[in-house]
Amino acid sequence: MSAEDALRLNVLLANPLQAVRIDESSMTVHALSGEGEASVKLNPTGRDEVYLKKVRELLSSQVLGSPGGYPVFLRRWTRMGQARDDSLEQLLLLGEPEAVVAVVHAGGLDDELARRAWWAMPTADNARRMLEKPSVVEGSMGPVLAQYLVEYLPFETEHRDMVESVRLVLQPGLIDDDTRDSLWRSARRRNSYYVGFLHAIPDALPDQSAARADWEPTAQRLQPLVNAGNPVAAQLCRCLSGPGQLFLETAQTVMKKPVNQDVVVELLKAIQAWFSPVCPNGDPAADMETILEDAAALMEVPGVCETTTAVQQVLAAMPERRADVEAMMALSWVGEPLVNPIFARTDAIGSVMRRKIEPVSLPILQLLARLQGRGG
Repeated sequence: MSAEDALRLNVLLANPLQAVRIDESSMTVHALSGEGEASVKLNPTGRDEVYLKKVRELLSSQVLGSPGGYPVFLRRWTRMGQARDDSLEQLLLLGEPEAVVAVVHAGGLDDELARRAWWAMPTADNARRMLEKPSVVEGSMGPVLAQYLVEYLPFETEHRDMVESVRLVLQPGLIDDDTRDSLWRSARRRNSYYVGFLHAIPDALPDQSAARADWEPTAQRLQPLVNAGNPVAAQLCRCLSGPGQLFLETAQTVMKKPVNQDVVVELLKAIQAWFSPVCPNGDPAADMETILEDAAALMEVPGVCETTTAVQQVLAAMPERRADVEAMMALSWVGEPLVNPIFARTDAIGSVMRRKIEPVSLPILQLLARLQGRGG
């Protein structure tokens, strides 16, 4: 390293810094402190790659006391959130992107560290990881990261990331109602967004749908059971209400035309999560035919556990709602295992994929239609 660069970097590091990043395209070291930003323009004496390695060795020696730098081979470990909380501030001073990723994934990330990490490496994936932390969501950085993800969504190419971004920005307090409504309208063109809504705010989707015609008399008949904590009665009333019907319609819209396998998996998870109160200890099943048979058989099982007792109480109060209860039980068991055998044999997307998943999607569409009072 040139003596001039070494001197300027040492002077820079003598200050109380908060984060360091290296712009490799312009060969510039940027530093963030409480007083603002500073930068050092490098003057390489050899190949850029070799020179940058020497720069990072200098940073590591000053910060960690060792020129070894951040061990990139620990990448998987740190992405699992295992970086030590007491070293997070130091990791942001190494000018190493993977060290920033380690901070972003760490369980000890707080709002201030999120601000520094975002300055060091403002990427969509980092924003998503940070918005998984309550301390960031509730802090000053939450709305900043959410706004970035909203603005970046039109350029996002991975549908799984679209679903996740929408889900995360819909956390309370991050975006205003106008932005939320705009995202909902955009979902008409990119229905992957709908899945994010189904995960985040399933009972508060920003649209209107009429309650099923028999919702009010059903709710009145089942109110004593709902008040007594019967989860099947509560879920049935939830399904027949206006917000419930909107959930079913939205899930149906996506199920009819999912874009790729990731969207299918996330949709199944959203459906299973919404219906899970009727069978909270049930695991997703691996075969649609088995699900339908088990749901039908459950209607005949006497009340020997919390779930079967709840089912029998509802059927005793309203035997005409048997088909609805059966549909709810079946939908509480759907999930990723249903499509794993299909997706293990194909990487198809679009219309080809939709044909291959019909043994799963068509029965689910029928169950959703049944709960909307349209048979099935």
